Amino acid sequence: MNMTGKGKIILITAPSGAGKTSITHYLLNNYSQLCFSISAATRLPRGEEKDGLDYYFMSQEDFEDKINDNAFIEWEMVYEGKYYGTLKSEIERIWAAGKVPILDIDVKGAIHVKSQFKDNCLSLFIEPPSIDVLKKRLEGRGTDSAENIATRVSKAAYELSFSHHFDNCILNEELTKACAETEQVICKFLDIKK
Repeated sequence: MNMTGKGKIILITAPSGAGKTSITHYLLNNYSQLCFSISAATRLPRGEEKDGLDYYFMSQEDFEDKINDNAFIEWEMVYEGKYYGTLKSEIERIWAAGKVPILDIDVKGAIHVKSQFKDNCLSLFIEPPSIDVLKKRLEGRGTDSAENIATRVSKAAYELSFSHHFDNCILNEELTKACAETEQVICKFLDIKK
């Protein structure tokens, strides 16, 4: 299935803990034109997460079958044995509803999607004020082990080196300001008058 030339896509990426999910929720609550693209994942739900709402949770075997069937526009093994991806059917579902998919995905996946959709894609990189602040945010969540946090912090330092691949970098030192800046860029891309 060739999906280029369809509707527009918005990518929001960041190292874990930089605030991309908070910014994404802000945008979804304020713009009915946008629709959250639900990613597929092989990890278990965290906290209140629900299948089909936060993620499409699936087994590693099911995920790998979908890879073999070319069912994803992007997928990555983000951590050992933990796959994440964006299903082609999910993007088609959102476009069919007349909406713009907003993807909250990892850095490598975002670069891959951007390369496929070029001019129809707006890519935003949410940057934490520092690696130390990022570590404190991850610890404050209380959802990850110390080992898991160390892995995420190490990966974040690497991911920050890719920020120049994206259309806009938004520093999330203060969430309200970062949301407003993101909103401004998206309104321009979608030609929405505020």
